[in-house]
Amino acid sequence: MNPRLMCLVSSTDNLSLLPALAMAGVDTFQVRDKDLERAGLIELTAHVMALVPAARVIVNDRIDVALMIGADGVHLGASDMAVADARRLADRASGRRFLMGPFLIGATCRTAADVAAAAAAGADYAGVGPVFATTSKAGLPSPLGLDGLAAAGMHSPIPALGIGGITTDNVEDVMAAGADGVAVIGGIWNAPDPVAAARALAAAVRPEQVTV
Repeated sequence: MNPRLMCLVSSTDNLSLLPALAMAGVDTFQVRDKDLERAGLIELTAHVMALVPAARVIVNDRIDVALMIGADGVHLGASDMAVADARRLADRASGRRFLMGPFLIGATCRTAADVAAAAAAGADYAGVGPVFATTSKAGLPSPLGLDGLAAAGMHSPIPALGIGGITTDNVEDVMAAGADGVAVIGGIWNAPDPVAAARALAAAVRPEQVTV
């Protein structure tokens, strides 16, 4: 099953909330911390995996870390390793029994052509965005808006997750535009009550499975 509600996590976040976030409906955690060296990222990922054993944990960019520690997958940005290369590495690792299950590969995309190319290369889902303006990462391209999200995800061969500036205030619009799920940073971590925000987001992306 592909992600529906993904929460990005760094070493500066309140990691003690992760179990509650998982219970509130976050099904996937993406570990992303550009300030950590390899050893620190391995330690952080292992800690996150221990805190949320029932959720999926993927690593941003660093497939070497993900494969070494037995994470559930990797998310690749436009300037990261090519999806096809990552899929070959994952398949090779699977053949050597490094992996416990299917290895999830996500790719950042902006257009329908990007999504189609990612799918053909072996991606399992596309992170489409930024949908709205966000300060969570420097150097991002201009927001796609809901129309851009809809155009990129229309007839997508793989699930399309909206990312960038998504909060409890706009998540229903994002889902109505055709997203299969969302990836969130500030919409959870900057909320007055991150767990309540996660619960509301989960209700929007999986209305049939509202967590109480």
